[in-house]
Amino acid sequence: MRYHGRVMSAPPSSRATTRSAPPPSDVSAGVGLAGLAGLLGWIAFCRAFPDIADALGFRGSLAAARGVLSGPYAALAAMVFTALPMALWSVLVDKVHLRPSTGIDWSRKRPLAESLPVSVVKLSGLWATWALLAAFYGLARWYWEGSYLFAMEVLAFAAAPLVAASIPYVIWLDRHMVEPRDGTWHFGACVLGFGLVGRETWDGSQIAKHWRAWAIKGFFGAFMISILPPGFALVVEADPARLIENPVNLAMSLVTLMFVIDVQIGTVGYLLTLRPLDAHIRSGNPLLAGWLAALLCYPPFAWAVLGGNGQILNYEVGGAKWDYWLAGHQAALWLWGSWLVVLTALYCWATVIFGIRFSNLTYRGVITNGPYRFTRHPAYLSKNLYWWFLHIPFLVTTGSPLEAVRNTLFLLAVNAIYYWRARTEEAHLLAEDPKYREYHAWMESHGLVTAPLARLKRVVTGRAAGAVPEAQTFPAE
Repeated sequence: MRYHGRVMSAPPSSRATTRSAPPPSDVSAGVGLAGLAGLLGWIAFCRAFPDIADALGFRGSLAAARGVLSGPYAALAAMVFTALPMALWSVLVDKVHLRPSTGIDWSRKRPLAESLPVSVVKLSGLWATWALLAAFYGLARWYWEGSYLFAMEVLAFAAAPLVAASIPYVIWLDRHMVEPRDGTWHFGACVLGFGLVGRETWDGSQIAKHWRAWAIKGFFGAFMISILPPGFALVVEADPARLIENPVNLAMSLVTLMFVIDVQIGTVGYLLTLRPLDAHIRSGNPLLAGWLAALLCYPPFAWAVLGGNGQILNYEVGGAKWDYWLAGHQAALWLWGSWLVVLTALYCWATVIFGIRFSNLTYRGVITNGPYRFTRHPAYLSKNLYWWFLHIPFLVTTGSPLEAVRNTLFLLAVNAIYYWRARTEEAHLLAEDPKYREYHAWMESHGLVTAPLARLKRVVTGRAAGAVPEAQTFPAE
């Protein structure tokens, strides 16, 4: 898309502010619910595996391993049981493969002789991209310690099958794409040089767009895979009979389950960016501020900046979590723990509603249903509130008022990073899609959480009601 000027603000009387409902979401609620059902079914199977093994009469070496399936490969297999229902729902029910936004015209079938040269260049660009990502993984030391070792093992094993599968996939898709010369083709043309692609030349802006998308997939994909196993094991191995007796353990186990759901569906979103599912990355955020705000929230950058021992914004010094301060008060423990579960459930819901399209720093369509009908940033809101109620930073075991002030200010600083992150994401989406501008304006007037905050902001700033902020002007792409 090209942006030669600014997107004008919508007038106060525009349809975006007067309609009774937000614009329709690009992802139906059924997609995420199908993935959730598949994931919960797999978790139930893994927990019940010893009973299933007994019922089927397994003997021999398997008899010695009749424990629950809680290992890292069971966590990895959960992605299949999460992704497959979402993909089937998307195609069979929502029929997303027929949408113009896929960039595919199934009625068109180019002759192989016409499309094959394009596919060869595109495959060259794709494989070169993967090779450079592999080199990055090899150079970055943090990928070769701790939980990242599992991610590296998975990606190394998947490399050869992905290379083999990419050949028929790209050749098949290029015969039907409206414009097969996308960013991957332009990077391939750059890699191969002018002479091998005829008189056509590559476009630097398309290459930048290509690399923004793959940098996101490469960085966040490896991180998500690395954190799959620990939470999955805790959920599968949990003993409900023991948890129900203790409100703290029960609450935190349910919180862990919510995070497992979030990570599993989120990982599928990062990895399954396929055009026939209309789940491809239209664009990665081109704003440097957006990247800085997002990367500060993830390893290795978060290890140095956000919460926990040794970080710059450590808001836990001398502190203790909620169960310490409420110890001995059973009713309060049940109520407080329930509230933590509600906040985590909202955070989880914000990921589930994305279905197959979840990922940071990307534009992959507009979500207007689920919790996004109440606030534009339900995940950030619930996550930041969760930290306040989990850590209660203004209470410290040392009795030091200075530490209480530090902890409180540092957690506020973390909240500010997430606010900054939200604003950069809005700037990206406002420039990309008129539907998001309509949604943004509707939320200013009707969002359960957003509208009161917007009214307060208008009182403070004097800004007119119903106006959509001017979109960031990006270089032509």
